[in-house]
Amino acid sequence: MQIGLVGLPLSGKTTFFNLLTGAEEETGLTSRGEVYTGTAVVPDKRIDFLTGMFKPKKKTFARIQFKDIPGVRSQNGVTTSLAGKYLDEVRSADLLVQIIRAFDSELVSSVASEPDPYKELSAFQTELLLADMAAVENRMERLKEARKPPKDLSLQLAVFQRILDALENEQPLSNLVFNDTEQEILAGQNFLTEKPFIYVVNIDENQLNSKNYPGKEKIMDYAGARDIPLLEVCTGLELEISRLLPEDRADFLQDLNLEESGLSSLARAAYSKLGLISFFTVGEDEVKAWTIRKGITARKAAGKIHSDLERGFIRAEVFHYEDLVKLGSVAGLRDKGLFRLEGKDYLVKDGDIMSIRFNI
Repeated sequence: MQIGLVGLPLSGKTTFFNLLTGAEEETGLTSRGEVYTGTAVVPDKRIDFLTGMFKPKKKTFARIQFKDIPGVRSQNGVTTSLAGKYLDEVRSADLLVQIIRAFDSELVSSVASEPDPYKELSAFQTELLLADMAAVENRMERLKEARKPPKDLSLQLAVFQRILDALENEQPLSNLVFNDTEQEILAGQNFLTEKPFIYVVNIDENQLNSKNYPGKEKIMDYAGARDIPLLEVCTGLELEISRLLPEDRADFLQDLNLEESGLSSLARAAYSKLGLISFFTVGEDEVKAWTIRKGITARKAAGKIHSDLERGFIRAEVFHYEDLVKLGSVAGLRDKGLFRLEGKDYLVKDGDIMSIRFNI
C-alpha cells in the first residue's frame, strides 16, 4: 500500500511525513523539488499480545509506504501538487491524504496568509476535477484523431462524455457507476477523483485543547457528505512526543486526551477506506502481521506468505485472535471447538491466526 501525502506548501505536510516515518526531512520555508519516500510500522496491539504469548525470536508489524509529494503554489496563490512532474506521483498512489493547514503561526501566515482550511480543502478538490477534465478531453481528442479508430469508438466517446459532464458539474468519478463494458474501456485510465481520499486537518495545541478551528463545521459537513474520513492531528506536538522514550509516549498522549496517535488513526482509516484487513502467523521463530483485502480466500492469503503455499494448498488451521484472548491458550481453543480446519475457499477474517498445510 502506497499513500501519497498532498496539499499546499506550508500545510505541515513534510512535518506529518516525518511524524509517520521517523524521517528528518527539512521543513519550513525552504523550497525543494524531490519526492520524499519512507515507510511506517502499522501500530497493532494484537502483535504485542501474540508476542507476549508465543515468545518468538522476531515480531514483524505490517508496514505502509508513504510519499511526500511537494506542493506547488501558483502565482495567484492557489494550487497543489497536481502540476508537471508531480502529477504521475499523485496518480500512482493507492490512496491520497490531503494535509490541510488549520494551525496558527505568525511565520507561516506572513508567507501564506491566515489559515483558511475549508478554502484550502475545496481548492484542492477543484484541482482534482480540473486534472481529470484535462485527461478526459485529451483522451477524447486522441480517439477522434486516431488513424485507425477502435470499432467501439462511439461507445468510448459516449463513456468519456458522460464522465466529462459529471466533472463539469463538480461530480467526482467515485460518484459514478460503470458496467463491465465501461470498466473495460476505462481500465488503466487512473483518474484522480476516483481515488480513495482521507483529509488530515493539521491543528495547533490551542485548537487541540479547544477542539475547534476555523471552518471546522463546514469541513466536517463536506467530508461527511462525501464519505471521506476526516482526522485532526496536532502534527508538531505529536512529532515532539514521538521523539520521547517509548514508555513515556503513552502517558503524554493520555495527558492530551488522545486515544491514539496520528499514525494509528491514519492507518486505521486507510485500512478501512481501502478494504484491507490483517491476519497473523505465529510461532517460535516469528509473529507476523499480513495485510490482505477483505474477501480474500485462504488459498490466496497463503500466497501472500509464499507462492508455494498457494500452489500446494491443502487446508488452513485457523483460530481467531479475540477467541485466543478470551480463552488464554490454544489448548483452550481446541477444547471449545474454536480451532478449525478450513478449505481453500474459506474467506479470511480480520484477526484470523492461520497456519497453512501444503504439499508441493
